[in-house]
Amino acid sequence: MASYLDARAQRGRWLLRIEDIDTPRVVAGADTLIQQQLTTLQMHWDEPPVWQSQRLALYEQAFQTLQAHHAVYPCGCTRQELPHGAYPGTCRQGLPPGRQARAWRFRVPPGIEHVHDRRHGNLKQNVAAEVGDFIIRRADGLWAYQLVVVVDDGDQGITHIVRGDDLLDSTARQRVLARALGLQPPVTLHVPLVLDTDGRKLSKQNHARAMDLHRPLETLNRGWNALGFTTLNAESLESFWHQAIERWAQRFPAEFW
Repeated sequence: MASYLDARAQRGRWLLRIEDIDTPRVVAGADTLIQQQLTTLQMHWDEPPVWQSQRLALYEQAFQTLQAHHAVYPCGCTRQELPHGAYPGTCRQGLPPGRQARAWRFRVPPGIEHVHDRRHGNLKQNVAAEVGDFIIRRADGLWAYQLVVVVDDGDQGITHIVRGDDLLDSTARQRVLARALGLQPPVTLHVPLVLDTDGRKLSKQNHARAMDLHRPLETLNRGWNALGFTTLNAESLESFWHQAIERWAQRFPAEFW
């Protein structure tokens, strides 16, 4: 909802991307259901959807670019062997004797990454010290989220991202990776998460109930309330979106784009 409102308020394009790169966790038919839900709520995307599972050649090309610039290296560490916190660089200078490559890591350059988020303001992170060299190709051979979203954003010409606060910590490393690929990092806006009574993010992983699409106006207003706005008195979906887009534009005006 937040990304849709932001695009509509600024007369931008709103795109639908099916992030199904983590194939073991993909639920058959979920992409169709998502499109049906959005259509029912009158959230219409402006270009044909893309599926990450159909874009593997793009990710391979980006990986080869990084490899040609010595910006990635193989890692033989297992998750159980690593301490909490930043990756200590165990394999940065080469695989230790007797080790075989499992994953591939991006070689993070030193320095502070400065980020301006449209809601959180000016932030900074020393990615090398606080995160360390992060995985871009997993031990199971699948591409990591951090790589594919950066490549997708660059390929699709994404200028602005609106997403949940749980991804705020990923922003600095994605910006570093984008520049290594010669891409312009998008502007970000991170919005509050919808949590259950135990403080967990509502998600399929936490067995959250599906949206009630039999009462679309009520469902939309609940989402609107979760974004920090008061309930809209709307008698139709068209009226809801008209009012919501107007309010959103007042909260996040064009000059903050």
